Amino acid sequence: MSKLSNAVTAPLEELVEQAKGGDKDVLEEIIRRIQDKIYGLAIRMLYIPADAEDAAQEILVKVITHLGTFKGESRFETWVYSIASNHLLTTRKGRAERWQMTFDKCVHMIEEETLGRGKDSFIAAEQNLIVEETKLACVHYLLLCLKREVRLAVILGEIFGVKSTEGAKILGLTPAAYRQRLSRGKKELTAFLVRKCGLVNPGNPCHCETLAALHVKKRHIDPENLLFATHPCRARRDSHGKDLLKELDQMARAAMLIRNHPDYAAPGVLVASMKGLIDSGRFQLLGR
Repeated sequence: MSKLSNAVTAPLEELVEQAKGGDKDVLEEIIRRIQDKIYGLAIRMLYIPADAEDAAQEILVKVITHLGTFKGESRFETWVYSIASNHLLTTRKGRAERWQMTFDKCVHMIEEETLGRGKDSFIAAEQNLIVEETKLACVHYLLLCLKREVRLAVILGEIFGVKSTEGAKILGLTPAAYRQRLSRGKKELTAFLVRKCGLVNPGNPCHCETLAALHVKKRHIDPENLLFATHPCRARRDSHGKDLLKELDQMARAAMLIRNHPDYAAPGVLVASMKGLIDSGRFQLLGR
């Protein structure tokens, strides 16, 4: 078995030690394993895929250039998440954050859709894809309604499944403070979803189709350039069916709706750019 074949199955912590010695193939394997998670964190924080791609590249560069400082005092992924979280919490506001989304604005969009119900329609072939885009974008919009530090805790804890001890290390908090921050975000999201989402509360009408039409009309969604519905992703292992969703109570439905957001794959251009960066030798890698 080749050295690289062994690298594919070896724990990340072992690969880091090899990469510190200057093995570029092993370094590429490390980047391959963590790039989707970093990009997934960035896109949920920033909404716009192009902004997430830029942020993910900046984070990956920080990981590479500081690799020599990893001492194995935590899991390597925990260390990576710490770098990514610090970057995303301290970087300047992205384009979507400048929209200053709030739950009240989301309510207003739904009320505007209700007033115009039935006036807009789609070409049949487009409808399902655009409605799916609306459903996915809705979760992103709701995450943008949370303050950065709360949003990050929700993404880590509720979508990525990070436990309180690890989440506390990532964010530099006590486990109790991390749980409190996560609980606050979940309560805000659940309150909105129970009040307005037909998937979470069957007593609510489903707004997805008519909201989709409204978003197209207002050019919030470009049918020729969908951000999420056509984005490369992997199916989540714990993805649920509609029957399961029906069996859950409202709190659990809200959690399930957020938790089962897609696992986005890093764009091919990001993968290529990182390989080019590693191969270029333009600056000192690995923090040695």
